[in-house]
Formats: sequence, structure tokens, C-alpha cells
Amino acid sequence: MRAGAAREWRRTRWIMNAAFAFACLAVPLGASEPNSKRDVAVDLKAFRVIPQESGSVNYYTLHQAPEAYWHAAYHPPLDTAVLGYEIPEKERRSVAHLKWKWRAVVLPKGGDECIDGRGDSAAVVYVTFRRGLRWYSLKYVWSAVGKRGATCDRKRNPFRAQDTIIVDSGPPVGDWRTVEIDPDDEFRKHFEAGDPHAEVPDLVGIAIMTDGDQTKSPSEADYGAFTLSLR
Repeated sequence: MRAGAAREWRRTRWIMNAAFAFACLAVPLGASEPNSKRDVAVDLKAFRVIPQESGSVNYYTLHQAPEAYWHAAYHPPLDTAVLGYEIPEKERRSVAHLKWKWRAVVLPKGGDECIDGRGDSAAVVYVTFRRGLRWYSLKYVWSAVGKRGATCDRKRNPFRAQDTIIVDSGPPVGDWRTVEIDPDDEFRKHFEAGDPHAEVPDLVGIAIMTDGDQTKSPSEADYGAFTLSLR
């Protein structure tokens, strides 16, 4: 296994095991705003560093003004760090939509998630499901040079499955963009060949990551306004 693929496998493994790491750290969702129609904001303070195989340096900073957001600033030769949030168990089958805002600040030089050894991203949001012993993860990325709309780096074995989806790519940097997904539709599209009747397992968590360890270059991004729309 090549070094880049090995790193990605290790990273995926501990993201998919995050529910165990967060068992004692779960924080309820933020209260709904009046007339929000069951839209609830994720408390950004509830994100935690996922410790398994992560580096010793937490390069994420929570900013509170003008609105709350996480700023990630990776600089080589740091080891990659990831922040994760466990969705409360009672909400895991009720998420109709997931929405977040992100912006790239510094793009990792030549980062392309579809090319082995160059798989660094300005911004990543992982959306993770679990059925029995098998974990499924959708990796949404803001790429440096990858093709917008591409799906690549598919991984499948009896215990895990993952697809990488390039949502945004390249400049302009510094501009907030909003992403909204239907987790059930996305799961069926990527893991059930689009079968609209396929059963969807529990949505157990989300995580964020900014990295530049493969290209050995700085990488920065901001993440904010995670919102779960509950049925």
C-alpha cells in the first residue's frame, strides 16, 4: 500500500471509530430557534479532537465573532488533526438535511484527492453512518485543483466504505459557500446504487479536516453554521 493510501486508510479508520471515542463527550444539539421548522444548529463547541492516530498539535481555533466558526491552519510538518461531532443517538434517524458553511483560505499546493500522494484538501467534511460492524463515510472536500463534481478514491471492504466527493475546487479563496445535502439520498446514491427504497443506517457523526501533509504545504479553511434539519 502506498504511503498516501495508508495514511488515508488510517484517517478513515479513526474517523469511523469516532463514536466510540466520543461516548463520554456527546453534547446535545443547540436549541431550535422560533419558527425554525425543526432546524437545529450544532454547537460548534461540541466538536472534539479525534485522538486516534492524530497528531499532538490541535491547529483548530474557535472564533466567536461576527459568528461562530472553526479556523483550521495546517502547516508542515504537523501531523493531521481532525475535529468530530457525534450526533445524539435519538436524532440519528431523524436528519432530513445537513447544511454547513465553509471557505478556503489557503489551498494546499497541487492538492488533488483523486491522485494518490496528493490527497490534501483545504477543507473536508466527513459524514459517517454505521450499520452493525460496518462504517460508511462520505468525504466532501474543497480541493485545490481537483475536478469539481468528481467522485473518486472509493474504498470498500467488509468493515468500511468511503467515497470522496469534490464539492468545491480552487479559488476564489476567502468567500463563504453553503453546502446542503440530504444524507439519506447521498447514502443511497453512493452505497446502494441509487435505490430509492434501500434502508439507510444510522447517521452517527460529522467531522472536519484541513490537511497538507502529503503535499507538504500550508492549508487553511474556516467551517461554520452546521445545521441539522430534523423530521
